[in-house]
Amino acid sequence: MKRQWWHDKVAYQIYPKSFYDSDGDGIGDIPGIIEKLDYLKDLGVDIIWLSPVYRSPLADQGYDISDYYNIDPRFGTMEDMDRLLAEAKKRNQHIVMDLVVNHCSDEHEWFQKACRDPEGEYGQYFYLRKLKKADKAGTMQKDAGPDYSVCSPDGYVLPCNWRSYFGGQVWEKLPGHEDWFYLHVFHKKQPDLNWENPKVREEIYRMINWWLDKGLAGFRIDAIINIKKVLPFCNYAPDRPDGLCDISRMLRDASGVGSFLGEMRDRTFAPHQAFTVGEVFNEKEGELPAFIGDHGYFSSMFDFSETVWGNSPAGWHKHKGITPDNYRSCLFSMQQKTAGIGFISNIIENHDEPRGVSRYIPPEDMQSMPEEMRIAAKKALATIYFFVKGLPWIYQGQEIGMENIPFNSIEEVDDIASLDAWNVMRGEGISAEEALAAVGRHSRDNARTPFQWSASPGAGFTAGTPWLRINPGYTEINLEQQMHDPASVFNYYKKLTALRKDPLFCETLIYGDFEPYLEDVSRVIAYLRRAAGQTILVLSNYCKETRSLPLPAPVKKVLLDNCAGSPLQITEKDVVLTGYRTLVMEMLNGGSLCYSFSTPAL
Repeated sequence: MKRQWWHDKVAYQIYPKSFYDSDGDGIGDIPGIIEKLDYLKDLGVDIIWLSPVYRSPLADQGYDISDYYNIDPRFGTMEDMDRLLAEAKKRNQHIVMDLVVNHCSDEHEWFQKACRDPEGEYGQYFYLRKLKKADKAGTMQKDAGPDYSVCSPDGYVLPCNWRSYFGGQVWEKLPGHEDWFYLHVFHKKQPDLNWENPKVREEIYRMINWWLDKGLAGFRIDAIINIKKVLPFCNYAPDRPDGLCDISRMLRDASGVGSFLGEMRDRTFAPHQAFTVGEVFNEKEGELPAFIGDHGYFSSMFDFSETVWGNSPAGWHKHKGITPDNYRSCLFSMQQKTAGIGFISNIIENHDEPRGVSRYIPPEDMQSMPEEMRIAAKKALATIYFFVKGLPWIYQGQEIGMENIPFNSIEEVDDIASLDAWNVMRGEGISAEEALAAVGRHSRDNARTPFQWSASPGAGFTAGTPWLRINPGYTEINLEQQMHDPASVFNYYKKLTALRKDPLFCETLIYGDFEPYLEDVSRVIAYLRRAAGQTILVLSNYCKETRSLPLPAPVKKVLLDNCAGSPLQITEKDVVLTGYRTLVMEMLNGGSLCYSFSTPAL
């Protein structure tokens, strides 16, 4: 594996609308980000990914782009963007933007032209189809297929029965036309771009290079696997009473996306030595080298194995909660899959997921343990994901341990995916109480509430009315309070970034081999990182009970302790860890596995 400039960095995701509002309109903005660059530098952040700030009607919070070459006025101006790039460069920080090219907004100029002339040049920029109605006997048109065919509400036979990611059919009537329809695998205001059309690809490459020439360091690439569809369109067995199928079923059959991704890399990313990280959920067996190998389509891709564990196409109420042992299995499996191939990007949350501490620390533990242990648990989770091999990402607010927001009613929910999930559950007879609980566990609003800068009104995020409800826990969980507390989650994250960059240990923590440890012990998450002449052990007692755990070798030095200051019982062969206590230790004798042990069942 070739070493790259970004391997020793720490990355951070900003959701601009909720990060920091500089002008009091209740919406975070680019000038607000500029004001906080020194804060991010102090935290140890090198790469900063901005969720979309392009011009957009915000049907899907900016992931519906109406102009790729302009900044939305809600967030600022292009001059603000240029200043952000310049100020970041002064601090040796690298700005990464979201690249959203599976679809655009229905307010984009291309789609407006397609609506005016669906058979013209711009009609070929999208997946447009002129459809027929079923005949009086109810027979479907021949090319729709004999099985599982579905119709639009007014009787037009649709080309396929795929379900949109946000619910409902993927086909919508083209504005201004009775019998023309367009494909949207996300929101109906997000028509899919036709990547089979070389002119579309050329437009996209031109835009990417324009931004890279401007000084952007690279891109996080949104929903990119979806650019390749199964053609001709076809139906699949429905998985819900609506007669539709989860679109992931189509993605399993789609082939050939690599030709598009390789071309995009060669025409844009590679000449600029850009850093790219892909949002990839559906790679197929054996494809990892093509995605993140030395000549991969992307520099890196996110590890979503934990986030999708237990998900069900039947709906949020059918999702299974992930246990600590499940989490460990997912984490370790990805480490083993990527070994010798490339760098994975490690996360515990992002703008599309609930808060990591509310998901990966068992809720029953969070509700029952004392505050001191809650803080220790948050630090434990941070330590575990931060030192596995790959690039660690921090999502805004994660560094202060922000938690899910409580919902009292569905009227408090903004997220369109959550509202669809609610409708699905209520339509299947799920009680309002149970449906709201499922929304509370999985809603994207959990991560999108404004950053909790202080305990002052507006959580220090805005002097105005925030666009989204602030988590009521902001008076207890906020940055201002934690900055002055050496035992806070925030100050612990600073220790994590400092240790990863420490010249004495960075070679092992960045490039060292990964080796699981105590994998057969329930609710222990432990692993070794090995490089020439050095072994580092990460050991977490990921439960509330105190336990004695064996050591693979004597400890040379404790590098990090999430309960620093508390007495620590440690011998050459074992260590006693209180609930959620987690250590990072340099080991003597290479850390060879030389001691047998037994652990009582919990």
